[in-house]
Amino acid sequence: MTQDEIAQAAAQLLGADLAGWYPVSGGDRTRVLRLRLISGEEVIAKTGPDPRAEAAMLIAIRAAGVPAPRVLGATPRVLVMEALEETGGLSSSGWQELGAALRRLHQVPGIAYGWEHDFAFGKVAICNAPLPTWPDFWADRRLLADLSALPSAFARRLERLAQDLPQRLPATPAPVLLHGDLWSGNVLAADGHLSGVIDPACYCGHGEVDLAMLALFGSPGAAFYNGYGPLEPGVEERRPIYQLWPAIVHLRLFGGGYAGLLDGLLRQAGV
Repeated sequence: MTQDEIAQAAAQLLGADLAGWYPVSGGDRTRVLRLRLISGEEVIAKTGPDPRAEAAMLIAIRAAGVPAPRVLGATPRVLVMEALEETGGLSSSGWQELGAALRRLHQVPGIAYGWEHDFAFGKVAICNAPLPTWPDFWADRRLLADLSALPSAFARRLERLAQDLPQRLPATPAPVLLHGDLWSGNVLAADGHLSGVIDPACYCGHGEVDLAMLALFGSPGAAFYNGYGPLEPGVEERRPIYQLWPAIVHLRLFGGGYAGLLDGLLRQAGV
């Protein structure tokens, strides 16, 4: 869809008239517009792999008591949602708010590892079909999901690690609701406080997956962990294993510049 088509589709979905629109940064896989309606209200419209699935994810996150944009409408082509306030980054208290919010999210129980629908990061498919144990899910649905798309040396190392996952990961941790793509760019702040989380790729699994993703490109710091609360023993040893999935995604989407990241994480994981 062109930007104009996105804007018109969003206005039609809302039954509203447009006063104007402009593109905003929205990651590398979607087009995102900020629309100003004749009423003066501003909303966000975006495309994506499955706008209706993303809408359901945002609704689930909000139901957990976690700040996220209110869904205003969704079709197979476009998602329209509340425009959250965004003015700078998180303060120390804001990081603590994020930690507490993520703990609330991770208190939402799932019935299985996975999600009712598959999703995608651009061309990278996210298979969410349930499997009975967590090591099986992490191996088959994440690390080994499409080895043919990776350099063979990386594929062989991932296969070796996957064989050892039953000894490295808990067999049946409580499946909890995950954001699924929680990095700093998907956390909005206003005046230092948490405004909301955006761009989810939800499924149910071990809560440490979100913690690992948040620590991949920076350190959340003590205030975040104070808000989140106690961590399970062995979290440091599991972190690089969980960070491998986003590293694989980045390598596949953005190319060889992320080969060093993947190599380093595999080394940390001992393969």
